[in-house]
Amino acid sequence: MAEPLPLDVAATLNALLTGSDQVSSALRAQLPYARAVGRYGCGCATVDVAVDHTAVPPAPAHGNPAADAWYAEPEDAGVMVFTKDGYLSLTYSASSEPISTWREPRFVER
Repeated sequence: MAEPLPLDVAATLNALLTGSDQVSSALRAQLPYARAVGRYGCGCATVDVAVDHTAVPPAPAHGNPAADAWYAEPEDAGVMVFTKDGYLSLTYSASSEPISTWREPRFVER
C-alpha cells in the first residue's frame, strides 16, 4: 500500500538530487508526488518509490543510478537512487551490514 514518502527518505533524496542539471531538477520536482510503495524484508532502509505520472513530467533521459553517494558515517555505507522511465523508483541503501534507518543528509558525501 502506498504511503507518504517518509521525511528521512525525502531529505536523503533531496540531498542526493542537489545538482542544477536538468535530470536532478526534474527528479527533485517529483518528490512532492512520490510515495513509498514497498520495503524489503531484510531489514534495510531501501524503499520502493512510485510517482504520480499525471502530476509531474518524467526526467530527461539519463543512466541508472540517477544519483549515488557514500555516507561519512558509517564509512562503508552508501545510497543510490534509481529511476524507471524518468520517474523515481527506488532508493537503495548499501552497506556491509543492513542499514535499518536513513542517515542524516548531512552525512551524504557526493
